[in-house]
Amino acid sequence: MTAPISTTEPAASTTHRNVFIAMAAVFALAPFAGVYPVFMMKVMCFALFACAFNLLLGFGGLLSFGHAMFLGGAGYASAHAAKRWGFPPELAILFATVCAAALGWVAGLLAIRRQGIYFAMITLALAQMVFFFSLQAPFTGGEDGIQAVPRGKLFGFIDLSQPVSMYILVYAIFIGGFLLIYRIVHSPFGQVLQAIRENEPRAISLGYDADKFKHRAFVLSAALSGLAGGTKALVFQLASLTDVHWGMSGEVILMTLVGGLGTIFGPVVGAAVIVTMQNYLAELGSWVSLVQGAIFVVCVLLFRRGIMGEIGAWLKKSL
Repeated sequence: MTAPISTTEPAASTTHRNVFIAMAAVFALAPFAGVYPVFMMKVMCFALFACAFNLLLGFGGLLSFGHAMFLGGAGYASAHAAKRWGFPPELAILFATVCAAALGWVAGLLAIRRQGIYFAMITLALAQMVFFFSLQAPFTGGEDGIQAVPRGKLFGFIDLSQPVSMYILVYAIFIGGFLLIYRIVHSPFGQVLQAIRENEPRAISLGYDADKFKHRAFVLSAALSGLAGGTKALVFQLASLTDVHWGMSGEVILMTLVGGLGTIFGPVVGAAVIVTMQNYLAELGSWVSLVQGAIFVVCVLLFRRGIMGEIGAWLKKSL
């Protein structure tokens, strides 16, 4: 007798495809609906950053307190390459991504030797070293950062000083990065990574080198975070200490948890919520942090699985 064929995976794929189309349409049409393009570009940069962080924490079970070093470090690399070396935007962003991946490779070798809170504290210590380097290094501009970064011309003929051109580039990078993360999560590598998250000793007993998989996930997360950081530096034409500060590492954790840890679309929603709060509550000054903290407490108490996690549980679908 033939066993029944499970329809869970096709159903999940259909749901993901539909949600992805809706998400892509929202970002594509938002400027035409009167939403400020720079605001949407900021949301997309942080959404990619949060998705990259979720790859490490949500699917790898590795909590990093220092992911700002990849976002901010790549921002400095992109800004310096574009302004001082005259790199075109595509090479500046690529250079920033490679620098972040290299930094992630070194940081990962040190951090994955420990687990749990010790792993988190090592990443925090490394991030603080990068912060003080960024503060003291002569080419970073110190507290002023690198300002007036030229956007340049993409491939030599697309002028990114035009908002429409810049928006299309950021949109393409975000969609491409998101699809890459989705493919990683649903690849054999991603399945092994989730197995290590659930039960590392058992995964090791099956013959998988857990440290190797965790290190590769760390490097991938760092590279994608660097892609977001390098793009963000060109969008705002600025690389500053804000993006490399430990507070940014806390913000990406908040984005991921609010949206839904371990979900596909949760980090995007979480990033949109946090950036929107920062933008529209800016007039409250330092009270923004208090409001963010209150919302975080409410999410932890009432929405343990985050926004998309709770919606997925309600609909009984994987989001």
